[in-house]
Amino acid sequence: MTQFTVKRYQANDSRKWNDFNASSKNGTFLFDRGFMEYHSDRFDDFSLMAYEGGKLVALCPLHRKSDLAQSHWGLTYGGLVYASTINLKRVLLVFRAMLEFLSESGVETLQIKTIPAIYHKFPSDELLYALFVSGAKLTRRDSLSAIDLRKPFVTTKTRRQSIRRSQVNQLEIVEEANFAPFWNDILIPNLEARHGVQPVHSLEEIQMLHERFPENIRQFNVYHYGKLVAGTTVFETDTVAHPQYISANSEKNELNSLDRLYHFLIADAFKEKAFFDFGISNEEQGRKLNEGLVFWKESFGAHTVTQDFYEVATKNYRLLDTVLI
Repeated sequence: MTQFTVKRYQANDSRKWNDFNASSKNGTFLFDRGFMEYHSDRFDDFSLMAYEGGKLVALCPLHRKSDLAQSHWGLTYGGLVYASTINLKRVLLVFRAMLEFLSESGVETLQIKTIPAIYHKFPSDELLYALFVSGAKLTRRDSLSAIDLRKPFVTTKTRRQSIRRSQVNQLEIVEEANFAPFWNDILIPNLEARHGVQPVHSLEEIQMLHERFPENIRQFNVYHYGKLVAGTTVFETDTVAHPQYISANSEKNELNSLDRLYHFLIADAFKEKAFFDFGISNEEQGRKLNEGLVFWKESFGAHTVTQDFYEVATKNYRLLDTVLI
């Protein structure tokens, strides 16, 4: 049987990690160490690297809490990142080796939040099969709303009317490198007033990440006669454009500023992307669905894509010994 070895990521592996992630079939810039480590003080990194005969074949971004290893909760998704040439058999063996490594390291449970398929550069669901045959339990399922921009999609009549109304309101959309006006004047006050929370990233963090990844983290602002009325911070991967943060001032209904902004993103700024991801409309670990929010997203022509969360006992690595026949 082919031998796979697993080691923990170390700081001197950063270039090797980043080069592999960039050439992988399902990695995104979120797994670049320059992105992952902006919040290294909040997590005990326990990321893994798998080798086959001395050649790096897979990564697994993780952090550890006592006897639990988790996909980084500072990231939207996680799981295994594979070499572009890897096949299902080798992924099963890699996952077995990682589970055994974790088990021998005192980790009893592994929690994985998978990468939604729209973010894959090539079909990459090997991990889902590996989780199934290792007895993993599905603990959560979120529903994302996404548009496949490569195919015709239908925007509802009501949404088209709203977009037309917005076009007579003299709204100007500008991409800017300065995130502060939107974050300080609209996003942060709205999140605090409506939900009593702060953005996951601070303004300083998102500005720093933009400087590191200017082609992946972009800011679009909407102005009405020179006044900032709405905006969005977009995360862009090889295949997907996703508004990570979006908000508008109190005039949004009169100006239809969010409808205008989303129409611009979908029909203009990111029309060459494979997918436009509106994100989830779920609460309570996927058990509840915000009906009004998902209806609004679907009115643009979006359909449902799921993201699964799994938990597996690391001792179950032995179950993978009997899969191949």
